[in-house]
Amino acid sequence: MSTPTSDRSDHDLLRAHVEGDPEAFGELFARHRDRLWAVALRTMGNPEDAADGLQDGMVAAFRRAGSFRGEAAVTTWLHRVVVNACLDRIRASRIRRLDALPDDVEDRGTLVATAVADDRPDVAAEVAERRRRVLAALATLPADQRAALVLVDMEGYPVAEVAEMLGCAEGTVKSRCSRGRTRLARLLADLHQPAGDPPHGNPPPDGPVLPTGRPRGPPPS
Repeated sequence: MSTPTSDRSDHDLLRAHVEGDPEAFGELFARHRDRLWAVALRTMGNPEDAADGLQDGMVAAFRRAGSFRGEAAVTTWLHRVVVNACLDRIRASRIRRLDALPDDVEDRGTLVATAVADDRPDVAAEVAERRRRVLAALATLPADQRAALVLVDMEGYPVAEVAEMLGCAEGTVKSRCSRGRTRLARLLADLHQPAGDPPHGNPPPDGPVLPTGRPRGPPPS
C-alpha cells in the first residue's frame, strides 16, 4: 500500500516528481504557495507582475527539479528559483512602479503595517496608506537590495539562508540590506513620527518600519 502523499516530505515530493509522479510537484507547490506568492508580490510590487514571476519560477522549478542536489532545504531552493525569476523580469522590464494592492490580496497577513487589528475606518485607512507608502518606497530600491530586504526583513529568513537563495555571500546580503534600509529610512522618516511631533530631517537610528510592523535594526547575523 502506497504512502499517502500528504505524509511525504518536501524532498520526497521533489524526488517523486523527478521520477514521474504526475501529482507530486502540484502538492509541493500547494504546500508552499502562500509564502512563495508573498515573496513574489513584494519583489515585483504588484499582483499582475508577481503572478507572472511566480509562474516563471514554478515552470523553471518544474523543469529543473532534476538538478536539485539536496544541499539546501527544498523551500530554500524554491525561493531561490522564484526570486531569481522575479529579478530576471525586473531587470528585463526595468520595472520601477508599484500599483496599489487590491483589498482582497491575501498575503499571510504580513503586509499589514501594524500588528494591531482595528476595524475603525479611519485607522484602517491609515494602515492601508502606511502599507502603500512602505511598498512604494521598497519598489524604488535596486532589485538586488529589494530581494534581500524582502527575504530578510519581511519574510524573516536568516541571512545565511538568504545568501543561499540569492547565490551570494552572507556579507553581500548584509550589505544590500543595510543600503536598502538606509534609503527606506530617508523615504519613510515621517512614519516614525508620533502623532503631533514636528518633522525632522534625519532618519531614525533604528531604520524604517517595514510592513511587519517592527523597526529594523542592524543587519541580522
